[in-house]
Amino acid sequence: MEKIAVIGGGISGLTVANILRDRYDVTVFEKEATPGGLIRCETVNGSLFHTCGGHVFNSKRKDVLDWFWSFFDREHEFSMAERNSVIFMRGKRIPYPIENHVYLFEKEIQLSVINDLLELEKHSNGTPVNFEDFLKWRFGETLYELYFKPYNRKVWRRDLRHVPLTWLEGKLPMPTVQEIIFNNFNHVEERAFVHSTFWYEKNNGSQYIADKLARKIKIHYNTHIASLKHTAATNKWIVDGAVFDKVVYCGNIKEMIKAINGVDVSAYKEEVFSLQYHGTTAVLCEIDKSDYSWIYLPSDSYNSHRIICTGNFSSSNNSVLIPENRISATIEFTDEISKSDILDNLKQMPLNPNYITHKYSQYTYPIQDANTQNMIQNLKRSLAPFGFYFTGRFADWEYYNMDVAIGAAMDLCNRL
Repeated sequence: MEKIAVIGGGISGLTVANILRDRYDVTVFEKEATPGGLIRCETVNGSLFHTCGGHVFNSKRKDVLDWFWSFFDREHEFSMAERNSVIFMRGKRIPYPIENHVYLFEKEIQLSVINDLLELEKHSNGTPVNFEDFLKWRFGETLYELYFKPYNRKVWRRDLRHVPLTWLEGKLPMPTVQEIIFNNFNHVEERAFVHSTFWYEKNNGSQYIADKLARKIKIHYNTHIASLKHTAATNKWIVDGAVFDKVVYCGNIKEMIKAINGVDVSAYKEEVFSLQYHGTTAVLCEIDKSDYSWIYLPSDSYNSHRIICTGNFSSSNNSVLIPENRISATIEFTDEISKSDILDNLKQMPLNPNYITHKYSQYTYPIQDANTQNMIQNLKRSLAPFGFYFTGRFADWEYYNMDVAIGAAMDLCNRL
């Protein structure tokens, strides 16, 4: 049986290892003490802390659903919930997505949006070339200035004209003008997205997924792989002193390109090292109870862009010390922010958040340019003859949700 090294014990590496363990002798190398990567959770003062976002599960792909549920008891280990998202703005709570709820705004805004939609319909054949263009051409100037621009400037922290469109697929609703009008006439709620309903673990959040997927595979924890040496004479790889026939890398491509030796990847180094990204400061808080799941925050009165009401996902996420009229939640800030700045921001935010703890993750949002995916695919083609493959959010430099990361890992394994 051939030996395969999987670098990284996040959701991509765990998926790869479980799919391949019947065909290969698989060893996973994970630099942290626990599995999970971006879906890792911790318990702090009795409340569950999603240290990077608030991960839930659903998928449009039947093969992903079938594979996932082969590991879990859907009825006993998970609960199904309907997504209930809201935008806090201008003293109102506007259900998400905003374009379905223009009727909730004052008359002047409604008329302005209607005029925008009429103009968009006249010029519907244009092609946007950047994220700002896309938002204006899809939703009109009024909604762009009112919500999309301030919210996305907080997320991306850059001019939206410099954000390419390659990351968009499957991430945002893509309504036509007719659909926006129809949805407002009929008060259509949030139901068109892959996570409009989702499954969530009854206990321990997405860490439960990582822990269970890790049970039947061999994992070397606390092991940072800084060298991946290819031996030309045998076409094998030396990883942590052991010899492997193949490598699947599920970590960060920037680290990967530095670690590879024995195969010439110099042509890719400059472009890989120049890839841009954002980090996230996740803040575990106690907030006023609501029935929301996600709260979007375009206001410029504070820097946070959203609140994930993880205490509503499962009652077990809330410490017994939290009063009945409060829940735990994760508040997100783009990039690193100090504790003192966090506390200052929380004073300005809705739902009276009280700080519990926070964690900064350097790599959470990959930023593509027009050439990123072409470069990634070329690098994959150049490494495959040597038995080296890669997948994952920061290996593929794609903004994968958990289910999409699972699907990409499945697709790779099917090609091996």
